[in-house]
Amino acid sequence: MDPIKYIAQNRRDRDWGLTVCSVGHQRISPGEDYPPRKHNQEYMFDPEQGRILPEYQLLYIVEGKGIFRTGSAGDMKVAAGDMFIIFPGEWHSYMPDPDTGWNEYWIGFQGVNIDHRVETGFFSPASPLFHIGYNEFAVNLYNEAIRTATRQEPYFQQLLAGIVNHLLGLMFMTGTINRRSRDGDTARLIDMAKNIMGDSLEEDISMPGIAERLSIGYTKFRRLFKQYTGQSPAQYFINMKIHRAKEMLRGSSASVKEIAFTLHFESAEYFATTFKTRTGMTPTQFRST
Repeated sequence: MDPIKYIAQNRRDRDWGLTVCSVGHQRISPGEDYPPRKHNQEYMFDPEQGRILPEYQLLYIVEGKGIFRTGSAGDMKVAAGDMFIIFPGEWHSYMPDPDTGWNEYWIGFQGVNIDHRVETGFFSPASPLFHIGYNEFAVNLYNEAIRTATRQEPYFQQLLAGIVNHLLGLMFMTGTINRRSRDGDTARLIDMAKNIMGDSLEEDISMPGIAERLSIGYTKFRRLFKQYTGQSPAQYFINMKIHRAKEMLRGSSASVKEIAFTLHFESAEYFATTFKTRTGMTPTQFRST
C-alpha cells in the first residue's frame, strides 16, 4: 500500500463542509534528505525557505524530534508525541533533527467546518502545537485514512472528513488538558502507562499492576488517566485490544477463539460481545468485510 495519497475533490464533496486533499506516512532516517523526493511538486519545499499552502495540514510526530517554524508562532521544538496544525496562507517550515530523523503522519484538508473552528478560536496560528503523547488511536486513524484514500470507495471523502474531525477533537482535548496541567510529569506518566499497555496486549496484566510498576496509587492513577484520555485505564486497554484484534482479523488466519485466547479475553464469547459493542460487527462479520 502506497503510504502517500493525493486526492481530488469535487463540488459535492466540498458541500459536505470538509474535504481531504492528501494523507500519508513516512519514516525519515537520521541524516536522510528532507523532504524526500517522492512527493507531488506542489508539496515539495526547501526547509530553509519554507512554503505556503492553500490547505490545512495536521502532522503527528510519533518518533524522533525536529523543529517547526511559522510566521505567527516563530520557532518551536517538536518531539515525539507532538501534533501541529498548518494553516492555509501561513508561511511555515519544518524538518526532523538530522541526528534522530522522525516518524511522521499527516493529513491535508480544507472546508467551511475547519474555517469556522478557527474563526471561533478553537485553533489559532499563534498556538499551532499540541502535545498528545504517543496515542495508538491517532496512529490507527491516520492508517485508516490511508487505507480509505487507497480504496476510494463511493463517498470515501465523507469518511475521510470524519477521520479528520476525530483527529482534531483528540488533539484539541488531549493537548489542551496537557497545556493546563500543573504537573509536567503527569503527561509522561500517562505516556509510560500507554506504552506498557501497548507492549502487554498479549499478556495477562491488570491496571493496578501497571500503577504499581509506575509507583503510583491506583486511585490516583485511574483519575489522572481518565482526565488525560477521557477513558478509564481498563476501557483504554480494552479498546487497544480491539484494535489489535482488528489487525489480526485482517492480516491472519487465526480463529476468533485463538484471537480471544491470545489477547487474554475471558472467553471467545466475551471477546465477540465486546468486539460487537465497540465496532457494531461481530469478529466474523468484520473479517468478511
